[in-house]
Amino acid sequence: MDAKTLETLSVESATIVTQPSAWQRVRRNGSVRLGGAVLLVLIVIAVLAPWLGTVDPALFDPASRDLLPGKSGEITTLEGETLQHRFLMGSDSFGRDIYSRVLYGTRVSLIVGICTALVALAFGIVLGLLSGFIRWLDGPLMRVMDGLMAIPAILIAIALVAMWRGSLATVVVAIAIPEIPRVTRLVRSLVLTIREEPYVEAAVSLGTPTALIMWRHILPNTIAPLIVQGTFICASGILVEAILSFLGVGLPPEIPTWGNVMAEGRAQFNEYPHNIFFPGIFLAVTVLAVNILGDGLRDTLDPKMAKRS
Repeated sequence: MDAKTLETLSVESATIVTQPSAWQRVRRNGSVRLGGAVLLVLIVIAVLAPWLGTVDPALFDPASRDLLPGKSGEITTLEGETLQHRFLMGSDSFGRDIYSRVLYGTRVSLIVGICTALVALAFGIVLGLLSGFIRWLDGPLMRVMDGLMAIPAILIAIALVAMWRGSLATVVVAIAIPEIPRVTRLVRSLVLTIREEPYVEAAVSLGTPTALIMWRHILPNTIAPLIVQGTFICASGILVEAILSFLGVGLPPEIPTWGNVMAEGRAQFNEYPHNIFFPGIFLAVTVLAVNILGDGLRDTLDPKMAKRS
């Protein structure tokens, strides 16, 4: 082996050694750090809502309704005691503290978004693996998925919520069902590529059970794209839940959500825009942060995007 070949091998070895891992690329990505930081702050707000909130979001006093941000008024506790209270974000038409309702709405929105992503990913992974690896099941299953995708997601969610009683579980399922076909098609496309790899063909030739092949050889190679897809589903779930609540077909009005707060304030938007402004800002920031996080994860976890960057 000549000196030029040795030099080439040493350069390639040094490149391999110094190449950053996936976790290092994620940590260095600015979008991941920005979106993750904002999302972490929102999670802390959701967890500490009972302590950060000034009063119970269900407490109200008709004498303190429609107060502007920063104004003080009276509020009646559950024990019947009347207290002076400062409404940091104003009050709604029932005299409830918008600040406390927005903080508690952060908890509900994050729960809906995360649970929607988990449900859609769980069913989508199973259906995608079956469709991509079991050939005779591919056609019928994909036609069902195509039929679901042909109907607008918001219409499916409204129909399902209208059929069942409005609750947190009902809203999560209603939002997750339209997302399942998208996850299924993503997993199927990945499986169709992975199943042609030599190590999968070797496992099949050795008589390895189909379930074990999908669990050990195929599923691990779909994790990175599914993480990215999960972030976009989470953002979509938060937005759709706010739309359903704003239309009056989502969670019950007594549950503080951003959509419910905006729905109650839309009739007086011209006179008291703060009823919609503050929950709208939280909704926009949350959806934007999750989408930025998803874009950063896509840039770092996708091999083609990572190689290009």
